[in-house]
Amino acid sequence: MSGMKTTMLLAALTALFMALGYTLGGSGGAIIALLAAAGMNLFTFWNADKIVLRMHDAREVDAQSAPDFYNLVRDLAQRAGLPMPRVYIIDQDAPNAFATGRNPDNAAVAATSGLLSMLSRDEVAGVMAHELGHVKNRDTLIMTMVATIAGAISMLANFGLFFRGNDRDGHGNMIASLLAVIVAPFAAMIVQMAISRTREYGADRAGAEISGNPQALASALAKISGQAERIPNPVAERNPAAAQLYIVPTHVSELFSTHPATEKRIAALQDIAADMGAPALRSAAMPAAPRASALSPHAAPSKDQPRRRSALDPNGR
Repeated sequence: MSGMKTTMLLAALTALFMALGYTLGGSGGAIIALLAAAGMNLFTFWNADKIVLRMHDAREVDAQSAPDFYNLVRDLAQRAGLPMPRVYIIDQDAPNAFATGRNPDNAAVAATSGLLSMLSRDEVAGVMAHELGHVKNRDTLIMTMVATIAGAISMLANFGLFFRGNDRDGHGNMIASLLAVIVAPFAAMIVQMAISRTREYGADRAGAEISGNPQALASALAKISGQAERIPNPVAERNPAAAQLYIVPTHVSELFSTHPATEKRIAALQDIAADMGAPALRSAAMPAAPRASALSPHAAPSKDQPRRRSALDPNGR
């Protein structure tokens, strides 16, 4: 997606925010909404990574606290020609990952403990290469800004419903109410989808190139997609607009999903693997049973091998 098209989509979200302001407060409300949108854009530009990481209670790790995971990200960043991002782990069962930050020099990547427990090292590398692909393509800022404004539009629409519902004189404009309560949030969702779906394909391709292993990324997507939809994600439940940041969606709905269907992404990765001369993927579309990962803080020991201490769990809990 070109920079001009992305700018136009972001401008459309701002216009929707202004339209909602107008329905609630006339021209004065539109001006207030414009100023609020400009303020949100400016604030989010400088604080996008902090907003998202605090929202998820992410904890930063380094080469001492999580050497396997940290060194894996470092190696991938070097292959991608990117500055080393800050690395975070989220103590959450739902398997997922995301990248954030206003530019590659201020980027951060995060993965949940559930994802690290479920995937093999190669699959984790594929996922993190995908997130670094977002950083390299400079997706992270626009995705976070869109999530912030879309969330604000939904919040304002809910306020509009309350405001119109308590109009004692009964003179509320029905068309304006419909715009505030239904049309604007739906349109915001469509714009959000248009941004996120296109960028996911681009990050998948970039991730395949960075890791050199599109099969591993496809296998990871197949494993975690169903689990991410099944296991509760408290952050996404509180703020649905945050779902576009994740590598896989958290709800099953192709129409309203912020991501392309996982099957389509796997098929695209199969084509990339063929172009790279790699063997065809035979089982990526069939989720495999979770197994112990070298990066997992909760990896279970095999029956034939005593449990060893994980790099993310030095106490062997």
